[in-house]
Amino acid sequence: MTLTKNKKAFFDYEIQKTFTAGIELLGLEVKSVRAGKASLQGAFIAVRGGEAFLVGADIPAYQPKNAPEDYDALRPRKLLLSKAELLTLKDAEGTKGLTIVPISVYNKGRFLKLDLAIAKGKKKFDKRQAIKKRDVEREIGRSL
Repeated sequence: MTLTKNKKAFFDYEIQKTFTAGIELLGLEVKSVRAGKASLQGAFIAVRGGEAFLVGADIPAYQPKNAPEDYDALRPRKLLLSKAELLTLKDAEGTKGLTIVPISVYNKGRFLKLDLAIAKGKKKFDKRQAIKKRDVEREIGRSL
């Protein structure tokens, strides 16, 4: 079951390869994500020192009044990936024009997983073509 989606990822980026990773979260963050309060808007993945981190994802406390005073909703969160996947992501991060974006957070049993992708940014005219294509498909659907 998908809990949070990054809807702009497919519009702003051309997805090339996807991965699945576990996320290291605090208990209050897990409850917040399951309640649907998390946002992946503007988030990205950074690979530093042989580890991957989710940077810029907004996960507020489940109960703000019960959260620790020094709690930071935008803190970097460690991702759990294999060494081979980390090497692939590190190579992609070093390549000009590529970025690593989160796509969605979902439940897999009792664990929370993050879908992420190596993506290339779309140009303005590519985005316009996507809008035109979506409008044409909508019109065809209405006429049928």
